[in-house]
Amino acid sequence: MPPTPKTTLPHELNRICELLRAAPSVLLTSHARPDGDSLGSQLALGEALTQLGKQVRIVNSDPAPPLYAFLPHLSSIEVTSSITPWPGQVVVLECSELGRTGVTGLESGTVLNIDHHLGNSRYGVVNWIDESACACAELVVELIEALGITLTPEMATNAYVAILTDTGSFRHANITARTFDICRRIAATGVNPAQLAATVYNNGTMGHLRITGRLLDRMVLEHDGRIAVLSLDESILDETGCDANDLEGVANLPLAARDVKAVIFLRHTENGLRVSLRSKDNIDVRQVATSFGGGGHRNAAGLTIEDPASNARQQLVASVAATLPDDRA
Repeated sequence: MPPTPKTTLPHELNRICELLRAAPSVLLTSHARPDGDSLGSQLALGEALTQLGKQVRIVNSDPAPPLYAFLPHLSSIEVTSSITPWPGQVVVLECSELGRTGVTGLESGTVLNIDHHLGNSRYGVVNWIDESACACAELVVELIEALGITLTPEMATNAYVAILTDTGSFRHANITARTFDICRRIAATGVNPAQLAATVYNNGTMGHLRITGRLLDRMVLEHDGRIAVLSLDESILDETGCDANDLEGVANLPLAARDVKAVIFLRHTENGLRVSLRSKDNIDVRQVATSFGGGGHRNAAGLTIEDPASNARQQLVASVAATLPDDRA
């Protein structure tokens, strides 16, 4: 499908296009523990830049979850915690701080920062931060089209999975008409949205089912049932024969109940307490994550507490409760 004409492009997008067109080599990266948006955004943009004749390298500090093994060109991503000095452009996608990539040496290149998160620290030579975008892939599709590249089915597949997963299957509050217009252009390439959704959401393991049952059985409700707390330690993974990859999506499950407005998923690891926060509607759990040194989106955020105090759970519940509207009257 030919790119949609644009009458006016953001200044930052124009500048990024200029720098990428002039660069013989481009390195792409994103945040540690990559998710669907970070992976899909990197892979879609990587293919587009390759079409422009660029030497493209994609680097992440952690491997992709097995769930995303079907993404086109996933094997092109290198897993490393450091790079040697890079002479070209470094495009950092969906990462609020450069250190959150988990990759050292990125500052040796010209860093271009493309993100849609609130609170981005604007660490790049150029910072294109659009908080109205539902996913970084929205910006990537616009960048690809601004570069004059026609979306291929492979690019479209990566971009669609990025948007699908980062919006919680189009359930989060930051979806706009722009989101669906981009998805229309994606679908016009011939990709099958229903089939991609089935691949993402109907392709789980028996381990996922077992761990889901165990977590929901142990779920605790707080504040008149409006907050659901899930807790997991490594022993449960051992007992159920599961691993961390089987946890994909479990934090969202309690939101299926009408009265549950927010979820706190506590995972006790050897590196500390990892916390995933989820919510409905306009309940902003990102502000809770930020107050504990984390980040994310309004309806999906996370943080890690390396040395949790004994009352960490209580503090988190109180902080999430403070975001709930007083609508019980």
